[in-house]
Amino acid sequence: MNLDSSPIAAIATAPGRGGIGVVRVSGKNLAALLQALGFQLKPRHATYLPFTQADGSIIDHGLAIHFKAPHSYTGEDVLELQGHGGPVVLQMLLARCLEAGREIGLRLAQPGEFTHRAFLNDKLDLAQAEAVADLIEASTEAAVKSASQSLSGVFSKVIHTLVEQVVQLRMLVEATLDFPEEEIDFLEKSNARGQLAHIQQTVHTVLLQAQQGALLREGLNVVLAGKPNVGKSSLLNALAGAEVAIVTPIAGTTRDKVTETIQIEGIPLNIIDTAGIRDTDDANDEVERIGIARTWVEVGRADVILHLLDADRGPTREDEIMVERFPDGVPVIRIWNKIDLSGHKPSIDTMLDATHIYLSAQHMSGIDLLRSELLRIAGWQQTGESVYLARERHLIALRAARDHLQTAAQFAAQDDHSLDLLAEELRLTQEQLGSITGEFTPDDLLGVIFSRFCIGK
Repeated sequence: MNLDSSPIAAIATAPGRGGIGVVRVSGKNLAALLQALGFQLKPRHATYLPFTQADGSIIDHGLAIHFKAPHSYTGEDVLELQGHGGPVVLQMLLARCLEAGREIGLRLAQPGEFTHRAFLNDKLDLAQAEAVADLIEASTEAAVKSASQSLSGVFSKVIHTLVEQVVQLRMLVEATLDFPEEEIDFLEKSNARGQLAHIQQTVHTVLLQAQQGALLREGLNVVLAGKPNVGKSSLLNALAGAEVAIVTPIAGTTRDKVTETIQIEGIPLNIIDTAGIRDTDDANDEVERIGIARTWVEVGRADVILHLLDADRGPTREDEIMVERFPDGVPVIRIWNKIDLSGHKPSIDTMLDATHIYLSAQHMSGIDLLRSELLRIAGWQQTGESVYLARERHLIALRAARDHLQTAAQFAAQDDHSLDLLAEELRLTQEQLGSITGEFTPDDLLGVIFSRFCIGK
């Protein structure tokens, strides 16, 4: 982002028609703009008045609110004009603001620039700023609640507390390094190893909660894989609760992937139905062969694979060959479908190779067992603990901090022989944790983060 300190303006509401629309302006001193617009406003009080052109003709009537610095979203002077939500009206109102603010250098805001200024003016830290975008984009109630927690500073407070604990421990270690001749064992007297273990446990807990929050934000990619006509599309429809995929007795009906996003206990799951896998020499046509190739691409990207088999006919050699091509490390659930034909009862069995679930997609029998298993794999725990709507960079930083703490614990176990290395690992831990809230975040990363916001936010 190529930013300066000039006053900025933008339409703050979503594109399209609506009952109301908002134009937002922010700058260090907007007194000249207010005068040019003919406004006499009491700070933090809504005033109903006409919005006029330079020649006095009326554009609209609405509310004007002036937030005096530093008591505003950005920490600067902020003016919000709330009028009717027609796109032409808002464009005219924005153009009028830019015209009236020409003398003070008013310009159009870039994406995320209002929130960027809030970050630079210490109104929000970086984790809170990202939570603004997450709250706007949240697709489930659980995601909204978690984003609200992060925006209110719950996540940041936990990270700041961890940083303070690491700093305290660094002080003890470095004091021991600075005064080696003193006959005082700072580390032993202050239980430094116990403090380190406590920090490690806290980071572990926060990482688990952040991983759960990342799942709320991104969703779990669940790929349905199996031979043609084994019931993949029927299972997709059963999980979605709607006829989103075509179901026929003809093999090879699904030629390309069909994706449906559903929620289970507030967890978004991206269910991907794929073309049935069989020997491409037996495929009916080139279109089906391309569909099978795309199926393997989706399998390679999966967070969870649902391998569907026919409970009535049993596994085939093709099914076993298919399993050999599944990527390592990805959870696989063997779905034995069509138990209404085989005589099996709905059940779940955990074995060494995978979890096996017997169900009937057509008759909705055993679907709850599958839903529960998907939640278990997702790590969903209804314990009432805080979940932070974390991003991938937060997870990377927390994992790096965890690894540095693990190395630090190894050096701490060597008594005084590796105190300098212990101090360095603690410094690196602090740096990783600080990057989450923006304390140690490079400017180029800030540009990437805020450029992904919508204009006007």
